[in-house]
Amino acid sequence: MNPLMDVARLTGLLAEGRRTVLLDVRWALGDPHGRDHYLAGHLPGAVFVDLATELAAHAEPRRGRHPLPAPADFQASARGWGINDGDVVVAYDDTGNMAAARAWWMLRNAGFPEAYLLDGGLAAWRAAGLAVETGPVQPVPGNVALGDGAMPVADAGAAATWAESGLLLDARAGERYRGEVEPVDPRAGHIPGAVSAPTSENIDELGIFLPADALRSRFEALGVREEVPVAVYCGSGVTAAHQVAALAAAGFAAALYPGSFSEWSNHPDLPVATGPEAGSSAREPAGNGAAGKGSVAL
Repeated sequence: MNPLMDVARLTGLLAEGRRTVLLDVRWALGDPHGRDHYLAGHLPGAVFVDLATELAAHAEPRRGRHPLPAPADFQASARGWGINDGDVVVAYDDTGNMAAARAWWMLRNAGFPEAYLLDGGLAAWRAAGLAVETGPVQPVPGNVALGDGAMPVADAGAAATWAESGLLLDARAGERYRGEVEPVDPRAGHIPGAVSAPTSENIDELGIFLPADALRSRFEALGVREEVPVAVYCGSGVTAAHQVAALAAAGFAAALYPGSFSEWSNHPDLPVATGPEAGSSAREPAGNGAAGKGSVAL
């Protein structure tokens, strides 16, 4: 199912009176003011979703910076956002859906079928000349019943051998993949065998996803094929969900490694590779940390 919904389709649903829950997932690494941004202006009726507390459990080094919450906790959050069974849910943010994709993926993984990303996010809504509102929205609690395991997932053990028979994509910025900088995690580099595929290349300068055929060409150039198992990771499993959404829009299925590099790099027994090419890069000795300033994928 296409993960994307454009502004025209969303306004049509709202005009029809279809029960539609809007989730504002305003969050970015290094910016703790997501709720303040939401209060200053959001889609009418949108509910604020706190990524750090509602889309993740407490950070644990050996599980990563944003481990998935327990299914019961996620269901409680979703009900608090006012979601009922049978609703349409549209998530968005103001950073090209890099954060909102986490909510989309988690809802789909929980077996909720009608979950989408607003293509272009808040910027697209504003560009269409549509009004925003300020202040909080307190929804009536919903009754949605959520499950778990509807989307493919990889753990560290699977990621370690994924490249032997499939394609492992690293969604972080190229400089982090190569190990030139590492601003947040204990070791620099990438999972051996992974291919660099920055999430930022899924969208245009306005934060809108590239057309499906362009996305398909991008992923095919990276080695994605129908018959090849694909898995994706990033820094902490947030923007990797954006890559899974982009792959879905292009017609490809992919597994998500939720712990991602923040989990992997906290296990000294797991190897880390550096350099520009998977398969020929030098492996960093276990436990040798590196840090620096650079582009951050979540």
